[in-house]
Amino acid sequence: MSVLSDLISDLKTVYHLAKPIRGDSHQERLENFYRTQSTDYDRFRRRLLKGREELYQSLADSDSNGCVWVDFGGGTGSNLESIADRLSKFSKIYIVDLSPSLLEVARGRIADHGWTNVTTVEADITQFLQPEGVADIVTFSYSLTMIPEWFAAIEQAEKILKPGGMIGVVDFYVSHKHPPEGWQRHSFLARHFWPIWFATDNVFLCPNRLGYLHHKFDTVSLTEKMGNLPFLPGLKVPYYRFIGRKRCKT
Repeated sequence: MSVLSDLISDLKTVYHLAKPIRGDSHQERLENFYRTQSTDYDRFRRRLLKGREELYQSLADSDSNGCVWVDFGGGTGSNLESIADRLSKFSKIYIVDLSPSLLEVARGRIADHGWTNVTTVEADITQFLQPEGVADIVTFSYSLTMIPEWFAAIEQAEKILKPGGMIGVVDFYVSHKHPPEGWQRHSFLARHFWPIWFATDNVFLCPNRLGYLHHKFDTVSLTEKMGNLPFLPGLKVPYYRFIGRKRCKT
C-alpha cells in the first residue's frame, strides 16, 4: 500500500511539474507552481535535488557557535534536517522564501522538531535585510535558478554577510562552451537541452551564476557533478556545489 501511495504522490507531483504556470508576478507564479505540490514536495525533491546535504553539513561543521544563518529560498526547511543535531549551536536561522505554501510546511517542521532558533520569513530575497545586521552564513539551495534577478540576490547575500562570512550554493547549471581551466565542459546537447527542459518550470539554467559567484567571492570549494532524474533512467543533469568566503576590505 505504501508503494502505491508513493507512486500516486509522485505522479501527482509530475503532473504539477508539467502543467502551465500562471501568475502576473514572480510570487504569484511561484505560489501557483508550489501550492498544489507543497505536501509532496520534499519526498520527490529528495531524489531530484542532489548535493544539498553535503553542502549544509560542510557549512555546519565550521566554527558556528552563536552564528546567524540565512537560507535564501529555503522553502519547506527540509535542508535543515540534515544538520538537525547541530542547529542548537546557531543563535538564529532564517528560512526566507516567497511561497506561503512552502513556508507553511516549514513552520510545521519547525514546530515538530522544536527548533526555537529557526524563523520563517516571507520576503523577496533581493530585499531581505537580516535583523541582526550581518549574517555568518548564507545559502541558496536550488533557488538561484528560479530567481529572475539572480545577480541582485547574490549581491544581497554579499551585502548581509559579515567580512569573512560564508556563502554556499547548490544548483543545476550548464557550462560555457569554453569554461575556465579546471572547470567541467558539458556537451553541446547538455548545454542546449537542459535549459529548454527546465525553463518550462521557470527554472533557468545558465553558466553565468557560477561565474558570478566565483567573481564576487573567494572560492573555498567547487564541486561539479551529474545527478540522476526520477523516472528518467540514463539521463543525468549537471549540478554544482560552491562554497565561497566574503572578501575582507583592505
